[in-house]
Amino acid sequence: MNNSNEQLNEDWKPDFGTIFFWPAMDKYGKIALMVNNCWGDLPKALLSNSHSISLLDPFTEHIFDGLDMYSQYSYRKHGETVLDLYSGLTYKECKNRQEVENSVAENSKREPINDEGLPAKKGLFVYYAVEGCRPGHDFVVGYDGETKMGDYFRYLIPTIYASIEDFTKELRPAITVSDTVDFTKDRLFDNDKISEYFPRMYS
Repeated sequence: MNNSNEQLNEDWKPDFGTIFFWPAMDKYGKIALMVNNCWGDLPKALLSNSHSISLLDPFTEHIFDGLDMYSQYSYRKHGETVLDLYSGLTYKECKNRQEVENSVAENSKREPINDEGLPAKKGLFVYYAVEGCRPGHDFVVGYDGETKMGDYFRYLIPTIYASIEDFTKELRPAITVSDTVDFTKDRLFDNDKISEYFPRMYS
């Protein structure tokens, strides 16, 4: 569950029990929703911008098709959700990747929209941060390299991409921007460098 973004500021640090959603744009204009799962850091550009922070809740509500003040700008992409990497902790009950893919496919069709539905219906990439109550408690299935708590991994991929044009101009300042990242290729972001990957806000 997303916690109140009122606690976000330049001094904020990731901590257990607090989950935040923040949108990001790569160098090609593709959009992702980043889920910090308690331990993922947020870019300094966002934490130092009170206006952008104030838009996080409206942005999140909007992409999940909530009855928000921007409902008239809601859109659907009618694509599919593709599984990339996934949390071993979240899917510990699944015997193999096929079971996870089946679960993701089924959830992507549900209404109201959930995380798994965002790629298919909204054209968003979804990145999750490695979670857990201790190092090693969670692990990323499908990634060969090392990961640590807070690193963001590419969980879900859309088949039809959203762009900045899909969002009303009032919500765009909530989006962090990268000049180097490519969501179609970059599967993992080092949590210690999140502010380097996403150094500015959309303006």
